[in-house]
Amino acid sequence: MDLLNNLLMIAQVLSALGVIVLVLMQHGKGADMGAAFGSGSSGSLFGATGSANFLSRTTGLLATVFFVCTLALALLANQRPEAPGSIMQGVTTQPAAPAAPAQPSDIPPAQPSDIPPAGSGAGQPAAGQSDAGQAPAGVPAPAPVDDVPK
Repeated sequence: MDLLNNLLMIAQVLSALGVIVLVLMQHGKGADMGAAFGSGSSGSLFGATGSANFLSRTTGLLATVFFVCTLALALLANQRPEAPGSIMQGVTTQPAAPAAPAQPSDIPPAQPSDIPPAGSGAGQPAAGQSDAGQAPAGVPAPAPVDDVPK
């Protein structure tokens, strides 16, 4: 796309310069009177009327090239690449992997001092206390939460 823009821009500049030069080379309508008396283009390379015809046709051709390049550059500049409908379009999301359950190797082994002797009642709650909210032996108790609405 950039190559096409560059080529069109070069053709437009060259045709514009050519039109400027050819218009400046041409004689105005007042110069025909001077040519009738023996001066002007009567002795030119293209003949008495050949230069006017050649220069005007070449000017018209270069003007056409200039306008076609201008329209093509305007059309190319107006084209925009299609943007996605939203920022998240085309983004693939993968669901989060669930937390793996605790493996037996993740649990620390119980120490002999953590296990109460059988029949000693050490594992039973004291009178007036319940075992609700107490952590099992070897696991730290959770911190109390004071700001819970009642």
